[in-house]
Amino acid sequence: MKLELGTIQIKQFTFAEKTSLAGGHLQLCQRELEEFIRTIHPQIVEVETVIVHPGEEVRIMPVKDVIEPRTKLDDGCCFPGINRGEEAIVGSGKTLALKGISVLTTGKVVGFQEGIIDMSGPGAPYTPYSTLRNLVLRIEVDEQCNQYQHEEILRRVGLMTARWLADQVKTTPADEVTTYETLPLAKQHAAYPDLPAVGYVYMLQSQGLLHDTWFYGVDVKKIVPTLMYPTEAMDGAIVSGNCVSACDKNTTWSHQNNPVIAELYRRHGKDLNFIGVILTNENVTLSDKVRSSNMVARLADQMGISGAIISEEGFGNPDADLMMNCYKLEAQGIHTVLLTDEYAGRGGESQSLADAHPSANAVVTAGNANQVITLPPMKRVIGHSVYANTIAGGFEGSLHNDGSITVEIQAITGATNELGIHTLSAHSG
Repeated sequence: MKLELGTIQIKQFTFAEKTSLAGGHLQLCQRELEEFIRTIHPQIVEVETVIVHPGEEVRIMPVKDVIEPRTKLDDGCCFPGINRGEEAIVGSGKTLALKGISVLTTGKVVGFQEGIIDMSGPGAPYTPYSTLRNLVLRIEVDEQCNQYQHEEILRRVGLMTARWLADQVKTTPADEVTTYETLPLAKQHAAYPDLPAVGYVYMLQSQGLLHDTWFYGVDVKKIVPTLMYPTEAMDGAIVSGNCVSACDKNTTWSHQNNPVIAELYRRHGKDLNFIGVILTNENVTLSDKVRSSNMVARLADQMGISGAIISEEGFGNPDADLMMNCYKLEAQGIHTVLLTDEYAGRGGESQSLADAHPSANAVVTAGNANQVITLPPMKRVIGHSVYANTIAGGFEGSLHNDGSITVEIQAITGATNELGIHTLSAHSG
């Protein structure tokens, strides 16, 4: 499967009377944008749209999702499965991505694990999204919506707005086009027979109510492990709908820009042969964990790989899935490297992971999510700061009278992202 990914770097992002893109300056008609958003669902009762830039004294919370605007330049569409009749396979053809910006959703979100993004101050370096020019959508729904409908509405608004935005400027020539290609298994092995065959085990959050990730519009709780071409992620085959702790939640943006996939492609044909991706879920019951990890091991054997990177999403319960995937691959002679984060207590005195195994001897950590930080007051809050006392990482008294917030960094969106998007790590002192 071959994908030509064209990118345009957005250097300036403003509202204007007419939508246009020239010289890296994206001008967006706010009236047309808000009219479009209101057509997405009849239970939307309030829409606020704001463009925020790096360095501004702005706090966004609670954050539902972050999405990079992308669109197909030929047949098909990004984010397949979001609408009926859009079930075509993605990951091939031509795609346009608008880099340096995002569509970011907030509002009175249903979960308690959506997080905080500060665009400046000491909290900004903890989130990769503070470096983007963010189109923030504050969406409120009517009181008739239950929590599941509420989540679905915000998810649809974010995805459809991101696609709509890229569609408005899709005739603009790309600054750069990069081609990514993965061949069927036999041909992929034959391409570089002398290099180590490496695969990627991509764990997706699927632990229960509102802990959802979607693959081609299907709740990942309902799938068994499957093979995926890496380029499918770039076209939005995987989208976020979950409410895991904000620090290690994989947003849709992070799936679109998965750095594990990017790095494996960069090294493909040089010092490794990137064979493909095993997509798997994170389960609640022991029997489901055993079943999924058994199937991951079988698929890895079928792929003929000698090494694998395994990335986790979330913490606690999924640590058992991570370890099962690890030791079952290692038992087959497949060397593994694990990507995770830690919940080691505020002073680092607690056990970092809820499960462990001797075969997990190559682990990369994205940092300790229990680290405490005080975020100063901001000139503007988009969303609802009252959730500071109830989001994961917060506590009663987190929100101070002056607007400052004291929380664990697990409340900051992307702070310990387990795909390795961010720069935070941990070491023994």
